[in-house]
Amino acid sequence: MGIWFSISNFNSLKRLLIGRPMRTAELHAQHNKLLWYIALPILSADLYSSVAYGPEAGITELAKFGNEAKWYIIPITISTIVLLAILILSYIMGVLAYPNGGGAYAIAKDNFKQRWISLIASSSLLVDYILTVAVSVSAAVQAVASAYPTVTPYETVLAVLCVFLLLVVNLRGVAESAKILAWPTFGFMACMLLLVFTGFFNETKHGFVQPSTPSFETIPKGMTLLLILKAFSSACSALTGIETISNAVPVFREPRQKNAIKTYVALGTITAVTLLGFAYHLYVRGISPDPNNTMLSQLTGYYFGHNIIYQLIIWFTFIVLILAANSTFTGFSQLAAIVAADGFLPRGLTNRGDRLGYSNGIIVLAGIASLLIIAFRAQTNALIPLYAIGVFLSFTVAQFGLIKRWKRVKGSNWKIKFIINTVGGIITSVVAVIFGVTKFTGGAWVVLIVIPLIIFFSLAIHRHYQDIADELKIDLQLLKPEANRVITIVLVSGLHRVVHNTLSFAMGVSQADLIAVYVGFDDESIRKMEQKWEEWGNPCRLVTLKSKYRSVLEPLSRLIHLIEEKDLNAPIQVIIPQFIPKKWWHNLLHNQTALLLRLWLMRHKDVVITTVPYHLKK
Repeated sequence: MGIWFSISNFNSLKRLLIGRPMRTAELHAQHNKLLWYIALPILSADLYSSVAYGPEAGITELAKFGNEAKWYIIPITISTIVLLAILILSYIMGVLAYPNGGGAYAIAKDNFKQRWISLIASSSLLVDYILTVAVSVSAAVQAVASAYPTVTPYETVLAVLCVFLLLVVNLRGVAESAKILAWPTFGFMACMLLLVFTGFFNETKHGFVQPSTPSFETIPKGMTLLLILKAFSSACSALTGIETISNAVPVFREPRQKNAIKTYVALGTITAVTLLGFAYHLYVRGISPDPNNTMLSQLTGYYFGHNIIYQLIIWFTFIVLILAANSTFTGFSQLAAIVAADGFLPRGLTNRGDRLGYSNGIIVLAGIASLLIIAFRAQTNALIPLYAIGVFLSFTVAQFGLIKRWKRVKGSNWKIKFIINTVGGIITSVVAVIFGVTKFTGGAWVVLIVIPLIIFFSLAIHRHYQDIADELKIDLQLLKPEANRVITIVLVSGLHRVVHNTLSFAMGVSQADLIAVYVGFDDESIRKMEQKWEEWGNPCRLVTLKSKYRSVLEPLSRLIHLIEEKDLNAPIQVIIPQFIPKKWWHNLLHNQTALLLRLWLMRHKDVVITTVPYHLKK
């Protein structure tokens, strides 16, 4: 009953969850666009939330070397911040050059003739968006489960439920989701900055070198450049999500570009301060990775104990990991719509829903992410090896695309821009290669196979659309509409009100070539039909067909074939009567012949199909 209630009251339920439909004219209304300081927490949750685990991911790679390797967290974090600055500067250039969004995809499309290059960028980002949702939600639920073990058996269910809630919030529209989700991210930022400045206050009081501080610049035995680069690439997981702002430029209030740049500068500043401060305090305190207690939790516990501030920071961390998934919904749907508009993805992804968002893209993202969560049982460690390689592939494509642009367009200070993007392109290429090599056996091979498959299917979709366009194209000067002789077939199952209603409609359209067709399963039924038809006054020509195998389709198919052979150029219209029951469950009592006929004829015959409904009153 609950399922039927939802179906029969679908519009009411939809209005409750999604909200009222919005006019297309409201698309560009300023109240539906984001101010930059509201966009900051919404679009940066993915990037900023990763400061909680970025430095830890890097130092965990070197944990086997003990205290002697802990100082590497400082140069690794500084290198990450330098890369962050280069990427932000590059994407600011991209925002200025491509104000309609698209990020790496728009840059590659404009600067490379080969379609597959831009598709590398889009496919990599779309895969990374999906993984961001799966990883962030799984991590958040696992964090709650580690604090409350009774939740552990329900991790997968809770993770899927979280994705569903994010789906509903985003279907309501970005502006409304901003009102709901901006403040928790602001709260997490405040908590992290409080932690960083509390650490500096503590070090001012107790010294910047404390008894727990490991020695600096000692090189452990067995340390290699490859291991350091592997640690650096893992720390660079803190940079995922940086492209979300450039992909979502259209959601900013005017002036869009200026507000997007403000958001980038603010995000870069606060992320750099947090990353460096957090990493430095981890080094000073000599904190080690612990699978049962995150480094963030250890550091927070040292400064605040397990009081209310500790609880706030931990819970804000849980919340912001969920919101990190939310920020990707905007980026994914916007990018998918741009690629689909170019004909490389199904065009349904360009459709705006009732709330003016790209609803189909939002639903696709939620669906695939939920399948991943179910497949990997919401285990973050199983998903992490798939993560981040895609985003660095797109970073690299964007960098080299901008390099080509500066060489072609030049303009003011183009040499400086060229050098910045060249350095950035080399670094992101190296990081992408390191990710692919070091995490290949851990699961990165899946992504490295999936991305080429998406590119292959994208090119196939584009060829399909191009073939249709070529086939449907006409010369407006040569080809003009003209009247055709149409042969009309009305299917009749007997003589009753439904047939009367249908035949009246058919005679109103055309009487010249009108044929009523009755399919009987025995001679007696055919004889009775012919008798009744004559009593009715022979309203039009009646053709009776006998079915040897109790099927309407076989004799009807033969008749259509004969007409096609006799009148080669005459279109055939098949009119099918159908009564519509008053109550939904009445449909279960009837054989739905009209529906089956319609589906079969559409698939197998080049005919025009018209259904004439008759609504029953009882």
